Amino acid sequence: MIVIVSAVYAAARYLAVVPISDSPFTASVNTLALDSEVVWQVEEYATGLIIPWSMVFTSQERMLVTERPGSVRVIENGRLIDQPLHTFSEVTSTSEEGLMGLVLDPDYATNKYLYASLAYTKDTNLVVKIVKFKDQGNSISDVQVIFDDIPAARNHAGNRLRFGPDGKLYSTTGDATEKTLAQNLDSVAGKILRLNSDGSIPSDNPFPNSPIYSYGHRNAQGIDWQPGTGLLFETEHGPSLFDGPAGGDEVNIIEAGQNYGWPLVSHLKTQAGTQAPLLVYTPAEAPGSGTFYSSDVIPQFKNNFFFGALKGEGLVRLVFNPENHRQVQSQEKLFDGEYGRIRDVAQGLDGALYFSTSNRDGRGAAKTGDDKILRIIRK
Repeated sequence: MIVIVSAVYAAARYLAVVPISDSPFTASVNTLALDSEVVWQVEEYATGLIIPWSMVFTSQERMLVTERPGSVRVIENGRLIDQPLHTFSEVTSTSEEGLMGLVLDPDYATNKYLYASLAYTKDTNLVVKIVKFKDQGNSISDVQVIFDDIPAARNHAGNRLRFGPDGKLYSTTGDATEKTLAQNLDSVAGKILRLNSDGSIPSDNPFPNSPIYSYGHRNAQGIDWQPGTGLLFETEHGPSLFDGPAGGDEVNIIEAGQNYGWPLVSHLKTQAGTQAPLLVYTPAEAPGSGTFYSSDVIPQFKNNFFFGALKGEGLVRLVFNPENHRQVQSQEKLFDGEYGRIRDVAQGLDGALYFSTSNRDGRGAAKTGDDKILRIIRK
C-alpha cells in the first residue's frame, strides 16, 4: 500500500499537540515553510512482526529488527524472513520489558558485531543486560555479556542503545518503577550510561569510575545526536498517575553529568540544580524513540528530529531554528491515528525514513498485517 503525500498535505497535517515548556528553548507554533519541499509517499515495507522495538540496517537490502518477545528478525528487500537470526530464550516479556535496544558496532562492516539489550530474570530479580554478538548472516556467534544488572521491572525498563560520535556506547535505562533510584548515583536505574564497546567505563566519564553520563530520568527510550552541533537529544516518558500527574513527557538536551530532575520535578516545574526540558508534552504522547534525519533525499526533513508516539499514535517531527540549533521552530504530528501506536523511527541507508508500529503490545488495536514497518520515500 502506498500513500502519496504532497508538501501542501504535509503542512495541512500540522497539529499543535504540545504545550511548550517555560525553558529558554521555547518553540513557536508556525506553519511549516514549503520552500524546497518535495513530494513524498508512505509505503508498507514489511508486515507480520510481533512488537518490533529497534531497527538497524546492515545494508540497503537488509534490516535487523528486535521483537520484544525475544527474537532478532531479518528483513531482506521488504520480506520478513521466517527464521529469526536468533531468539534469546531467557528474555522476560510480560509488559513493557523484553528484547529492546539494537545497534551496530561502528566497525560493523569489518567485524560484524552488534549489541542488544534484554530483560531477564537473574536470581529472582528482573534486570536488563547488554550483550554483544557477531552477525553470521543466518545466525549469531560469540555472544558476550558486556554489562549486566541494570534494575528493571515490568514497566520502565526502556533501554535504547546508540553509539555516539565519540565512538562510545550509550544506553538509556528506566527507573524500574522505583523513582528514587533515578537520583541515586550508586544505581544505574533512571540514567543514561556511557560505555566502551567492551562494557568497561571510559576514563573521561563525568563521574569517576561510573558508567553514568546523566541522571534523573524516568523512562528514556530515544537518544540521538544533532547533525552539525553534536548535541545529544533524548525523549522520555512522563508520569502515569501512580507516580505523578499524567503527561509530562519530555524532550531534553543532554549534557554530561547533569541532573534532569526526576522525581524531584516533572512537567513544567523547575528546581535549582536540575535541567529544564526542551519540550514538555501534556497530554502524554509516550515517545518511544528518537532520531535525526540527515539525508538529502527528502530535503525538508534534513536535520529534523523525529520520534514515534505510542499513546499519541503518530510520528512527531521537530524543526529547529537554523540560527539557534537549541530552539524548536515548529513541530507537527504526521499520520495522527492512521497507523496506531508508533515505536521506532530510523533513517535507512537509502535515505528513506522508516518507522514501526506497536499495535500488538497489549495497549493498541492490532490491524491487518500488524505489526508493520513503513517508510517515507521520495516520490
